[in-house]
Amino acid sequence: MRTFSDRLRGIHAATIVPMTPDFEIDEAQLAAHLASVASAPGINGLLVNGHAGENFVLSLAEKRRVVELARQHTPQDCLIVSGVNHESSLESAREAAALQQAGADGLLVFPPNSWALGHADDCVIEHHRYIRDTTTAPLMLYAAPVGAGAMAYAPPLLTRLVADPRFVAVKEGSWEVAAYEQNLRLIRKLRPDFVVLGSGDEHLLTSYLVGSAGSQVSLACVVPELVVSLWNAAEAGDWERARVAHEKLYPLAVAIYRDAPGGRATVRLKGCLKLLGRLSCDAARPPQPAATRSELQALEQALRFAGAL
Repeated sequence: MRTFSDRLRGIHAATIVPMTPDFEIDEAQLAAHLASVASAPGINGLLVNGHAGENFVLSLAEKRRVVELARQHTPQDCLIVSGVNHESSLESAREAAALQQAGADGLLVFPPNSWALGHADDCVIEHHRYIRDTTTAPLMLYAAPVGAGAMAYAPPLLTRLVADPRFVAVKEGSWEVAAYEQNLRLIRKLRPDFVVLGSGDEHLLTSYLVGSAGSQVSLACVVPELVVSLWNAAEAGDWERARVAHEKLYPLAVAIYRDAPGGRATVRLKGCLKLLGRLSCDAARPPQPAATRSELQALEQALRFAGAL
């Protein structure tokens, strides 16, 4: 049997959570979304309850339901990783245990948002320890964007986190090439078995060139075939073909993740899915308003350039 680490290789889609106009989870649309993305050729698994899945505004009961639906509506061999995101270490531990019980194969530990303002390294270690000690599932670290203040783990702290054998992988979301390569080289030196997933949607090609075992990315819930084609070309060392896929993806990545104002990725992902006819309502939980007309125009243009429309 393949290990959890083996199964992480390749492309895994970070999914969204469809809402009704009054901001309740639309379970029928969520089930259809999960099934559609998981069945796309080359998608090896799903990351649910990630940032794209609005994990900071869902209740524990809702997050648990997302995992249950993912388990029910995806192929049996689909790897289901659930994010764990809470400001409290005690609540994070309870959440992690509940999501494992609901059927998650592994758990991705997000840093609390308050850490962006600063934290002691021992606080980070303690937070991860609480989650570790209440679960048995494989655990993953999240390397936050360098633009997220103190939330990104500096090398000495990353060294301490990687030393814990319960943690077997990292979703490397530094979103900056130099930081990505620095972290990759450090982790490979410390633990060659540790899985590094290059997960900065805007620089997937660069991550694959530097080195990566795959990705957990929300771009793959919109244009899974194109993301898979980029990965397959990189795996084959066909960098010319990879560059072609990257050129198609790049405007869409910019329109979703980079264009101002920041923090709008989930809303724009939903806007894309609505434009593609895969979502009837693109509402996100407040305080995020739905995609504006100008955002939708930019997304539509990028989707056409990518060949999705």
